[in-house]
Amino acid sequence: MKKLFTICLFAISSILTVQAQVKSPDEFLGYELGTHFTPHYKVADYFRQTAAAASKNVKLIDYGKTNEGRPLLVAVISSAENINKLEEIRKNNLALASGTSTGIDLAAQPTILWLSYNVHGNEANSTETAMKTLYNLSSGTNQQANEWLKNTVVVIDPCLNPDGRDRYANYFNSVVGEKPNSDPTSREHIEPWPGGRPNHYYFDLNRDWAWQTQMESKQRLALYNQWMPQVHVDFHEQSYNDPYYFAPAAEPVHQDITPWQKSFQVVVGKNNAKYFDEQGWQYFTKERFDLLYPSYGDTYPLYNGSIGMTYEQGGIRAGLSVVTNDGDTLTLKDRVAHHFTTSMSTLEVTSLNHNKLLDEYKKYFQQALITAPGVYKSYVIKPDNLSRLKKLADLLTKNKIEFAFGGDKTGKGYDYDTKKEENFTLGRNDLIVNVLQPKAVLANVLLEPQTVVTDSNTYDITAWALPYVYGLKAYALKESIKGKYSTLDESKMVSSNLDKPLAWLFGWGNSEDLQLLVALQKEHIKVRQADQPFSVNGKDYPAGTLIVLRVENEKTIKDIKNKVVQISNQLDKPVQAISTGFVDKGKDFGSSVYPILKQPKIAIVSGNEVSSLAFGEVWYYLEHDLGLTPNIINARDINNLEISKVNTLILPDGSYSNFIDEGLKSWINKGGKLILMEDAIESVLEKKGFDIKKKEAVVKKDEKPEASKLLFKDKDHDDYENTIPGAIYRINLDASHPFSYGIGKSYYTLKTDRKIYEPLVKGWNVGQVNDKSLMSGIVGKKVREDLKTGLLIGVQDSGRGTIVYLANDPLFRNFWEGGKTLFGNIVFCSY
Repeated sequence: MKKLFTICLFAISSILTVQAQVKSPDEFLGYELGTHFTPHYKVADYFRQTAAAASKNVKLIDYGKTNEGRPLLVAVISSAENINKLEEIRKNNLALASGTSTGIDLAAQPTILWLSYNVHGNEANSTETAMKTLYNLSSGTNQQANEWLKNTVVVIDPCLNPDGRDRYANYFNSVVGEKPNSDPTSREHIEPWPGGRPNHYYFDLNRDWAWQTQMESKQRLALYNQWMPQVHVDFHEQSYNDPYYFAPAAEPVHQDITPWQKSFQVVVGKNNAKYFDEQGWQYFTKERFDLLYPSYGDTYPLYNGSIGMTYEQGGIRAGLSVVTNDGDTLTLKDRVAHHFTTSMSTLEVTSLNHNKLLDEYKKYFQQALITAPGVYKSYVIKPDNLSRLKKLADLLTKNKIEFAFGGDKTGKGYDYDTKKEENFTLGRNDLIVNVLQPKAVLANVLLEPQTVVTDSNTYDITAWALPYVYGLKAYALKESIKGKYSTLDESKMVSSNLDKPLAWLFGWGNSEDLQLLVALQKEHIKVRQADQPFSVNGKDYPAGTLIVLRVENEKTIKDIKNKVVQISNQLDKPVQAISTGFVDKGKDFGSSVYPILKQPKIAIVSGNEVSSLAFGEVWYYLEHDLGLTPNIINARDINNLEISKVNTLILPDGSYSNFIDEGLKSWINKGGKLILMEDAIESVLEKKGFDIKKKEAVVKKDEKPEASKLLFKDKDHDDYENTIPGAIYRINLDASHPFSYGIGKSYYTLKTDRKIYEPLVKGWNVGQVNDKSLMSGIVGKKVREDLKTGLLIGVQDSGRGTIVYLANDPLFRNFWEGGKTLFGNIVFCSY
């Protein structure tokens, strides 16, 4: 009996041991990894099961949810000893990143390697790879990995973009047959619009690291800044006709990236190459992916002291297998094997270089407290628009960049607007960033007025200085100054109160004012806007001021006063009550210069004809920033609009030539407002009723075409003279036009193409450029000639309606704050 009891105990113990073992992905999923695209919920379940089964070696961190409610999580994997003291390791690491750490034994402190998979949803193999990597690091079966984890902590984020990935995976899984079709023309390799690349709102999350406009980015970067790894890898896929890419990166490389960071990319690259050479796998380095734009998954970590790298496997939309141009068949299993190899190779080289990585990491932040990385030591941003200044401060805070406010001295610095050294006086609410701080490099990169670019073959924009982005006056100083105050002085205008005022007045010029207008109109309150400045009761009010007349609203809203006060309080906007319409200066309130603002009933066009990213920017701004619910329609329906249901139609960047018809023109003539953005303008050129004309390229009289100077070896590089990857221009505005309310005489825009138009013969030429408009960024010689003069913002009447031509994108990636006021004016103004 005793023997039988012992056998039973042994059997039960064996069962519990088996249950506690880490399952391989194949065992857990019920199919071989690489033979199916795994839905995100199963990926999350696998990570949770593994963390529970290997709790001594794995800690799971849920860091948020996506717009569609999918979980965002990371697994932290290391030796049992390291996991047991994980919080101590994290805090010690942050101490190293402060530049002031003392008493930390670097030999006993693990390095931190962060692996980010699947930021672009249809680059879908890397999430499958994440499960294989997790298994190999947590199961104890990989003896080499067990050794590496003794001095390394690995953070695995299996999917940065679950919504986009499931959009792709669900489509593919719904159309693939019993066997995958390797023909690249089959439907399983051709995604429907908008594709799986972006997130729910169609944003490219790999351009959002620094700006953090999207829910996923905000939550991920909050976690990232709590860990600050020594090495970070961002896993991608490129065309399935390309071989594998890994670091070292291509030029241009930002001058603030250190020699050590560049040299260690080579060390990692050589280790990856060793394993690829053993297998005969093709790869390339140094040719394509540069290190300049600060909001990538490789550059953002680099500007934060890490070794940031991008790995690119051929495979976008390759499905389970595809035949490449070379006649080879590339399978999902192949792609997983390649990404898994570089994952483990990077862990190996991180572990083997543990001491050097930590030593250089510590020096990086110590140096940041001593020497400014660039030309300037301090930046001063003036509070021209307090709302936008607060948003800038919020961005700096999210990126852990230190700043302060105010001072009592005069100084001299580079004026972002005049591009000259100018004198200035510090004010109480001037925002001051002293670069001598732990985040010195990131602060300098985001604020420097001119970024040095060594090669035009860049993958993205070449200018992003925050004062231009936020439309604020600023100075860059070569001297080190510090602010005196930790917070803004927000002495607010006190709301005035009258029992029965003639009208209530609200300011205009920022997002909060737009939100106020939306809130008032949702309550069916009639709101007027001043088209000219005026003075009343000794106070000046600029053009754009909102006016709510009591009597005209009392006819339909009996408790108008309470509603106005309630909305004002909810949005924390001061309201001025006045008792007379007899003004001191300007026109009295009975004048036509105070028109009622029409409540916009907005439709946005979506579909195959439209850039999904451009559509997403408009959709997100209207819905997220303003709280509006636009109607989303297809291009084929734009000729069937009813003016009673839609009075504002937005055509984002796209091609609509085949859909511009008499129905649309009739709708405009009845009072519709058509907003044509970027290439949408090209769709109406030469069409009757649209007065816009393209400005032709400058050709000098009797000028003969020059012989090509391009060498064959440079065939894959940009033609520098004809390039404009993204530069900042100052648009000169008609300050009297409603589009300029709250902005003034000029507006900074990001120009990413050479398209420009002739000034309108009839209509309003609201925004134009001249030969002094280029402020920052790379623009080729020939493009610069084309953009010397011309129209970028125009408006024409058409019957009772209007057509707006908006050649540039004011909502660029939703971080271009200065453009939001402009776009709000365009949507809401009475013209």
